[in-house]
Amino acid sequence: MFKVKATIAILSLCAAGLASAAAPVSPAKQELVNKILKLWKIDGIGQQMLQAPVSDAVQQARAMLQGRAAVDKRDAAMSDIVVAAKQFMEEATPITKSSADKLIPTTVAPLLAERFTEDELRQMIAILESPVKKKFETMLPEMQKLLGESVAADTRAVIDPKLQGLKEQIGLRLRTAVTP
Repeated sequence: MFKVKATIAILSLCAAGLASAAAPVSPAKQELVNKILKLWKIDGIGQQMLQAPVSDAVQQARAMLQGRAAVDKRDAAMSDIVVAAKQFMEEATPITKSSADKLIPTTVAPLLAERFTEDELRQMIAILESPVKKKFETMLPEMQKLLGESVAADTRAVIDPKLQGLKEQIGLRLRTAVTP
């Protein structure tokens, strides 16, 4: 989540920076900018932006079906919904990646070239290529999972009853909204 927010913030800054006229960039500096963009893998921003609403839609569907459909129908519907969501992501991801690939050179690249010196760009490349950074990133899923499981275990007794109450409230509200 942090990576998505950071990327969105950086893209916002890039868009704001487009208003100023960009000075010509030396080939050496442009090469450094291009290397940063390759190491950063920013072209996945579209997929990251799609994942949240698709996940939300699946969760909302699950909540809508909870208590409103027989278990077998609910499970079949959710299976179809998950397949449709995966298919959507498979179809939409290349579109957003292509758009990002097209727009990065005119949005993000000029901003990097404008705001960073060649020395700073080299330092950024060193950071992005750092074995320590790569090791840390490979540990992120494990650390997030461990923390999530620990928080869930630590708060389950307090949160589960509240969550169940919320689900019941939402279910009641949905039922009254759809009942004629």
